[in-house]
Amino acid sequence: MASFGTIARKVMGLPEPTGKDGTGEKPTAGVPRQTEAAPPRPVNPWESAGAELRQQTAAGAAGNGARPAPSRTSSGTPWTPQDERSGAVFVKRLGRGLVWFVVILAAVTGVRAWFIPPKAPAPKAPTVKTEGAYPDEAAQAVAARFARAYLGWDESKAEEREQLLASVLPPDTDATMGWDGHGRQDVLAVQPGAVTPTKNAQARVRVEVLVRPVVEAEPAKGKKKAAAPAEQPARWVGLDVPVAQSGGQIVVTGRPGLVGIPKHGPKAPDTPTTQTDPELSTQTEGAVDKFFAAYAAGDTDAVTAPGASVPALPAGVEYKGLVSWSADAGSGDSRTGTALVSWSLGGASVEQVYRVTITRVSTSDAHRWQVDDVRGGSA
Repeated sequence: MASFGTIARKVMGLPEPTGKDGTGEKPTAGVPRQTEAAPPRPVNPWESAGAELRQQTAAGAAGNGARPAPSRTSSGTPWTPQDERSGAVFVKRLGRGLVWFVVILAAVTGVRAWFIPPKAPAPKAPTVKTEGAYPDEAAQAVAARFARAYLGWDESKAEEREQLLASVLPPDTDATMGWDGHGRQDVLAVQPGAVTPTKNAQARVRVEVLVRPVVEAEPAKGKKKAAAPAEQPARWVGLDVPVAQSGGQIVVTGRPGLVGIPKHGPKAPDTPTTQTDPELSTQTEGAVDKFFAAYAAGDTDAVTAPGASVPALPAGVEYKGLVSWSADAGSGDSRTGTALVSWSLGGASVEQVYRVTITRVSTSDAHRWQVDDVRGGSA
């Protein structure tokens, strides 16, 4: 079997090393060396091979029939015989296959990709399945209808209340909702508030209701007439209404619960103090006073700046006077200020605050300030 060195030289295509006798092998014991000179090399390699065969046959007859080892001296043969069972052939073919595999792989993938690998694509963001938003507006509408019917009762109209409640309750639900059928209470206003989803398409809706209890007077006795019902002070009450979404609609799922309402609102945020312009306030106070008088009278065109559109107040509002007016500090032909106005409304005097924008209107010989816009409130 071929040695490892021989296999490596075959794969790399290197020549075999030569021995001292120039044959590439050590002399074989018991085999006589050929002393006669080799015949001249024929031009035809097939003739050379035949001459070598005849030489080996003659040498075998002279050595008492002993067959000498085949000579490896170069005889001009263009090939080297190989044993097909030798591992050198397998390794050589395997090496050639690996070389061709690398060449084909380079052609397919590109040599550039070996040294400069392509950038990996950015990972896609995971898809998050979000649930649809709760239908707050529909829940508020149903809860408001329920609260009006639930807190407004009259013992003389019990069936009317049950019919109103049944329109927002599931079938076969007790429409009395725990009412004993006595007393009377009027609902003056309903204001739906926050919707708080809980679970399983359910939610809780806060509703604020303005109610006024009514106390029936004693019935008439003899010739005396019955007294009129006595109305109690109106008050706001809170109501938490349980609702659920079913088949694309909102339905009240059970009895609600009364909750308290704070006596005072939360603390207002601190607002920066506005600097005033005393000189401009004095110059423009008359123009602002004329505007509010016309504002209540129903004709503002003559006291507003060109191009301004300020609708007048409705009938029944009487202007009592401009309590205070202060223009904000600033510059330019458009300025803003705060006005405190007193109105007579419903038999009472009411003071209200407005933010007023004034504009300087110039003519050929003079200029004046006129109201360009007005907004209620101090913000």
